[in-house]
Amino acid sequence: MNTYVPILILGGIAAAFAVGSVATASVVGPKRYNRAKLEAYECGIEPTPTPAGGGRFPIKYYLTAMLFIVFDIEIVFLYPWAVTFDALGVFGLVEMLLFVLTVFVAYAYVWRRGGLEWD
Repeated sequence: MNTYVPILILGGIAAAFAVGSVATASVVGPKRYNRAKLEAYECGIEPTPTPAGGGRFPIKYYLTAMLFIVFDIEIVFLYPWAVTFDALGVFGLVEMLLFVLTVFVAYAYVWRRGGLEWD
């Protein structure tokens, strides 16, 4: 337990600093609200009103999100494999090559279909 005490102290100091900074900013900071500050900010573009049922997202948004998840999952599998590479031997190398080849085929398919072009 003694080895974790410095880590717990550092975590407590970090949490106290974060909470203290937010509390100090809300008490001391200026409060000059106007119409422009209260509007939603959309990358410098004037916000457009959305329909009552909510707006529709383009399908490219979902395709990009799924592509991100595929490559994120690839990294999740690559890291433990790299840590235990020596213990796995040739079998681990062949299996990872097959996995990376499968992900590369998916990447090539998305690239060929134009999923990486944002219009």
